Amino acid sequence: MTRPVKPLPFEESVGFLVRDLNRAIQRALQASLAASGVAPGAWYFLRVLWEEEGLTQRELAARVGMMEPTAVIALRGLERAGWIRRTRNPEDRRKIHVTLTPAGRALRERLLPLAHAVNARATAGLDEAERATLLSLLRRMRANFAE
Repeated sequence: MTRPVKPLPFEESVGFLVRDLNRAIQRALQASLAASGVAPGAWYFLRVLWEEEGLTQRELAARVGMMEPTAVIALRGLERAGWIRRTRNPEDRRKIHVTLTPAGRALRERLLPLAHAVNARATAGLDEAERATLLSLLRRMRANFAE
């Protein structure tokens, strides 16, 4: 005789709660970005480039978690907006490096406060120690799935 499967209510499911919270955070961030004229897809590329400029398109796509052909389409939009420049590597013509333009760098000062505001909203009601514990626990949980 097999035992019945133990129930997993949504409010006790880490996966459900993290997904639901992520969706709420993404909606809030997208609304803020839209008001600033920045598409959500552009945000992820800009965030990476603000931290590490000069990556190849392939490296950038991997950091953002996007397939390279899809990333190329998004990068074309960022280039048209004047926020990035793509330059072919002279030693290996297959590689295209992505750098920010001055306009792309300037977006950092306008957009990062929006992300800080969304993070503050998500952690409202938590004191600094609770916030630090939450971040530590989330990093540890993410590490459980690292390959």
